[in-house]
Amino acid sequence: MSFQLSPGAEGLRTRLFHIIFESDTPGAKAFDIALIIAILISVAVILLDSVDAYAERFGHIFFYLEWAFALIFSLELAVRIYCLERPTIYLKSFYGIVDVIAILPAWLVLLVPGAHGLVIVRILRVLRIFRILRLMEFIGEGRLLLDALKRSLRQILLFFSSILMVVTLFAALMYTIESPEAGFTSIPMSMYWAIVSMTTVGYGDIVPATSLGKAITMILMLMGYSIIAVPTGVFSAQVIRSIREDRYSEEACPGCGHDRHEKRARYCLRCGTWLDEDSEDPRKKDEHKNEKRP
Repeated sequence: MSFQLSPGAEGLRTRLFHIIFESDTPGAKAFDIALIIAILISVAVILLDSVDAYAERFGHIFFYLEWAFALIFSLELAVRIYCLERPTIYLKSFYGIVDVIAILPAWLVLLVPGAHGLVIVRILRVLRIFRILRLMEFIGEGRLLLDALKRSLRQILLFFSSILMVVTLFAALMYTIESPEAGFTSIPMSMYWAIVSMTTVGYGDIVPATSLGKAITMILMLMGYSIIAVPTGVFSAQVIRSIREDRYSEEACPGCGHDRHEKRARYCLRCGTWLDEDSEDPRKKDEHKNEKRP
């Protein structure tokens, strides 16, 4: 995490802290899995409740389930706050804010008269799904993905900035070539057309009428096919790099200087030298014992 959390005191608060905020014990792993399942079920209930056919038939069940999950997540948040030494650090973090927002709409109905009319507030409960992102930081594979995202962020932002410039250029060009009757009424509307064309979606609501405009559209579509794999390649390269760094050690062999050993390796792959310079080679100990024997 980007913020440092610590348990409030020894005893129950420390034990709860290790279960809730860590994942290196069976209890912590069981808590994470149970929390993910609860989040997914609660989000599924919200999604199904938005379908009129299901809401009319199972509306009362969805109502009780939503309140049950509201109570569960409220209790979970209260326990999180209880076991922390400085709860304000967590509450000011992104995931702390998401936790509060996720349970706020349910209690808002009780505190604010007529809050049932605030339909838009109920959508905030879908933010519970983002709580899974926090749990990813406690999973090895999740840490690799997050590390790859952080490393590739600058390249991806540069890529999207370049795409935005290309879209703006083609939009201005089409706005000049095509007539408003074809749908190119403004540069922003032309940018919408350029994005739809570059992503090869092709809604068909804005279509060039001139031959030159159609030729430019073809070029833009071909560019979309050629660059669609760029962010995927950048992210994949960073994932591979993270996996290698997580698996291999950067420390060089004291014997031959080879530096591509697995972190669990005890002897050099090339020359067989003992890699841990802070401890003695067990083979030498055995040799000394054998020499001392009569």
